[in-house]
Amino acid sequence: MPEASVLRGRVVRLEPLSLDHVPALVAAANEGRATYDFTLVPDQTDTMAAYVALALDEQQTGRTVPYATFERDRVVGSTRFLDLEYWQSASVPSVAEIGSTWLAASAQRTGVNTEAKYLMLSHAFETWQVHRVTFKTDARNERSRRAIERIGAQFEGVRRGHRLATDGTIRDSAYYSIVASEWPDVKQRLRARLDD
Repeated sequence: MPEASVLRGRVVRLEPLSLDHVPALVAAANEGRATYDFTLVPDQTDTMAAYVALALDEQQTGRTVPYATFERDRVVGSTRFLDLEYWQSASVPSVAEIGSTWLAASAQRTGVNTEAKYLMLSHAFETWQVHRVTFKTDARNERSRRAIERIGAQFEGVRRGHRLATDGTIRDSAYYSIVASEWPDVKQRLRARLDD
């Protein structure tokens, strides 16, 4: 099972998620709910505590590594590695998905997501030395799809009738990935975006 460590950037810090983050996560989630059409983002203390507790339970099984997302010293959301696959080692994943990402309204379209993804991709490819990082989103979520494409992930296709969506409908999921051989170019492009 991989260790959760703090991932630090210039503006963004990803801290291993804990129940201590719940009050700040609730405040972030309530900044503006209109952008959460396709993402489960609890807005009450009890439901956020359950959300965090579930993520921590999944972490104990080696399936996820969840984080609280900070912009400087303020919690602005959450993200995680999930669906970890272990091909060669029980402690270091070979494949990871980045997902369950949400940001407070004030942190959206600010570069926070780009820096957070840069930190996570760097950790996955350079520390864990994974072979592949995947992303998936509701196929109707154009905003998320554009963000994933801007990161440099390649569109793989749509899995039809994949799962229950947050609105109760059956959703199609758009799949994307970055493989290890692509990481140097993706890293360079992300660094250039962050340096602008």
